[in-house]
Amino acid sequence: MTKERKVYRTSRRVRAGVAAVSARAASEVIGGRPAGCPARFCGCGASLHLFGRIIPALNLAANWLRFPRAAPALNMVAARRGHVFVLKQHVAGSTWIVHDSNSGGRRTRLHARSISGFTIVNPNGAV
Repeated sequence: MTKERKVYRTSRRVRAGVAAVSARAASEVIGGRPAGCPARFCGCGASLHLFGRIIPALNLAANWLRFPRAAPALNMVAARRGHVFVLKQHVAGSTWIVHDSNSGGRRTRLHARSISGFTIVNPNGAV
């Protein structure tokens, strides 16, 4: 009589989920509202992070959509009306570690976030 041996394999979806959960655990608050930025400061924080200065026209999240479209990559920006953040490291699937100003509770965080529903733009492209 032979024993059947069960082989267990994890699917890509499960592995991606585990990576996303691991990345979420690594969420880190790196600051609050930067001096000189308005109350809704995601665009202002992103411009400070990328360009080292406040660019008033980029305080409005929707204005980031004027930059040319791009593929997700390091230091590209995920934008939609109402929020923007900077891509820092790919985790899995549509999940990235991002520099996210005003990510909740008036905090700036480095954390995992899905880019689904966002338009990816190149902030170094001509407007």
